[in-house]
Amino acid sequence: MRTKLFLIIIISSQLLFLASCSSKGDGKDSQLSLMKATQPEPILINYDKNEESVAQRVQEEIEEIDEIYDVAVIERGKKVLVAYKVKHLQRFRMKKIEKNLTKRLKDEFQNHQFTVSSDYKIFLESIRLKEKIETNKISDEEAEKKFEKIIKLKKEMT
Repeated sequence: MRTKLFLIIIISSQLLFLASCSSKGDGKDSQLSLMKATQPEPILINYDKNEESVAQRVQEEIEEIDEIYDVAVIERGKKVLVAYKVKHLQRFRMKKIEKNLTKRLKDEFQNHQFTVSSDYKIFLESIRLKEKIETNKISDEEAEKKFEKIIKLKKEMT
């Protein structure tokens, strides 16, 4: 009886393991973003082709910072939202990291207005917005509203 129970437990755990490993990478970054680095591409909302995109340069600038391991950048005109995750051992320095990052971005890109956040909810909402834009589940106007809503959420949290 014990061996049958033991065998059932082992088989069910193996099936559970195999099911969890079989993700197809179908744009479900938001579901995995807590457990791993997603490194999403920068998002441009209503991007004017005549203007130079700052989002990619911002992402590259942030990736150079050792304390940060994942970043989502959303650009809409002159407004840029930067949501990032800090390495675990650096969590005690989060305020200082955010202050230094904000200063660095404002010095480098003076013509843009930055909203910088290490809050996971802001990061998650940014990833969800990216997924909706990529799958065309949201119009440009709705994306702009969602972008402004995320910025408003960040301001309410401070």
